[in-house]
Amino acid sequence: MRLWSIHPSYLDSKGLVAGWREALLARAVLRGVTRGYRHHPQLERFRGHKAPLSAINGYLRALHAESMSRGYRFDRSLIGPVRCRDQISVTRGQLDFELTHLRGKLQQRAPTELSRLPIGKEIQTHPLFAVREGPVESWERGVNE
Repeated sequence: MRLWSIHPSYLDSKGLVAGWREALLARAVLRGVTRGYRHHPQLERFRGHKAPLSAINGYLRALHAESMSRGYRFDRSLIGPVRCRDQISVTRGQLDFELTHLRGKLQQRAPTELSRLPIGKEIQTHPLFAVREGPVESWERGVNE
């Protein structure tokens, strides 16, 4: 499961579709209606939000908006209410890590999409997240172990 902190506009079509599905799975986990992925580290930041379901719905809303801008038909009815708009903090180190991770994925599956990634510019975040200084997040797998 990968719930990207970077803006959905950076994702290629496969990444955007996968992000949508994984966010729907994350919401099912947060609602307690599935047994898998209950302890997935990516969910820690949503669980730490004062309104986790509202936060994941806000996350889905931005993915839906990006899908619409590309002419996709993600089902808006799957997005629940967003009652709390408090952002979740994410570190600059995490954003850098995700951008590098995505760059590697795109080099393999969609090299023509690399041009949508920023070089030497500020990385845009998903609207749910607010940037703070710091290293890669503690919940990121394979980096802080």
